[in-house]
Amino acid sequence: MEHSAMRKWAVHWLLLVCAVHVAVGALLPWLGGAALFDGYHRGVEAAFWPAGAPAEARGLQTWWIALFGPTVQVMALFMFALVRLADRLRQPAIWLWLIAGLAIWAPQDILVSMRADCWAHVAVDAFALAVMLPPLAWLWFHDRRAEA
Repeated sequence: MEHSAMRKWAVHWLLLVCAVHVAVGALLPWLGGAALFDGYHRGVEAAFWPAGAPAEARGLQTWWIALFGPTVQVMALFMFALVRLADRLRQPAIWLWLIAGLAIWAPQDILVSMRADCWAHVAVDAFALAVMLPPLAWLWFHDRRAEA
């Protein structure tokens, strides 16, 4: 695949990832307490209350998920804007800022999840990094070379 086609594919892939994050962020407040997530909730509850969670724990957990949704949504919109800017301006520094954001977020999020024994979160974080970091790194390298 030629470089311009690969660049276009990488940008479109990142925009799709942003769109998925916006959609997930919009759905979390509405679906966080759905029966679909009972297994997830039980896993988190078991990490904090091995002998059984108090009845209020599920409500608190659902509330936190509902609050987290808009945060995911707005961060995805910011990322969408940065991807569009980096694409149009072909500024490698913008790709590097996006990489830096992931490099700051991921280790902290993974560490907090590991400390709480919430391995589902670690898996989601690893998946997010796997779908975002390679295209961002490629775009940074490509635009940096083109700039030189």
